Amino acid sequence: MSRIHPTAVIDPAAQLADDVEVGAHCVIQGPVTVGAGSRLFPNVTLLGDTTIGSGNTFYPGCVLGAPPQDLKHRGEATRLTVGDNNHFREHVTVHPGTVAGGGLTTVGSDGLFMVGSHIAHDCRVANNVVLANHVLLAGHVVIHDRATLNGASALHHFTTVGRLAYIGGLTRITVDVHPFTIVEGHPARVRACNTIGLQRAGVAQEDVDAVKRAIRMILMSSDRPASEALLEVDERYPGHALVGELTASVRASQAGRQGRAAEGGRTVHGDAS
Repeated sequence: MSRIHPTAVIDPAAQLADDVEVGAHCVIQGPVTVGAGSRLFPNVTLLGDTTIGSGNTFYPGCVLGAPPQDLKHRGEATRLTVGDNNHFREHVTVHPGTVAGGGLTTVGSDGLFMVGSHIAHDCRVANNVVLANHVLLAGHVVIHDRATLNGASALHHFTTVGRLAYIGGLTRITVDVHPFTIVEGHPARVRACNTIGLQRAGVAQEDVDAVKRAIRMILMSSDRPASEALLEVDERYPGHALVGELTASVRASQAGRQGRAAEGGRTVHGDAS
């Protein structure tokens, strides 16, 4: 505990690993748990029932665990969990869950959350995710592994971003972003397959080519409805894992509400994240 600056304010209910470094004027309030090897730069605030893994770094002005910005929230006990080896840059905000959304916000491991990015209540952010400066996630957003969201993109509540998807800067996302796609513009459109991302993830070139072809057939062709293209893709690539992941995402979005799979059957309203 010798690495805690004397100006830091730490609640007796908090549990910090012995080697956690806490900078000047930090505030840790409530039953916060911080794992080994984590570092808090000056002026970081951690609140509430927040569990943080090992090796995380928090830059000045971060606030994690503050009450959610949901008009339905009445101060109920909800939680935030964070994995390992994440970097939260200056002024990042992450809110815990709400009762209506299951009571839990989760952030995985090995993420980079750049200046001013926001993760709202009940979001589920997976591993190796990059949120660039001022990316905004509304409530109940799901981000899958290795997705990259570029600067000032903003996501409507209940949207899902698939694995290895790439969202261009200043993009407004109101429907699901399917895995392996590059999406940008206003309104957002699928521009291409995230070929470079797939290659960097170690995907074989023949599988990259199959995914690229499937994306073009289903999401980039105006010749026929996507439902017909899905059937042709099923016939052309039976049992192909990555193509199957893509087609499952498209079908889930079609079955959801307003193109958002996570919103299917939702009856609650009032998010203001």
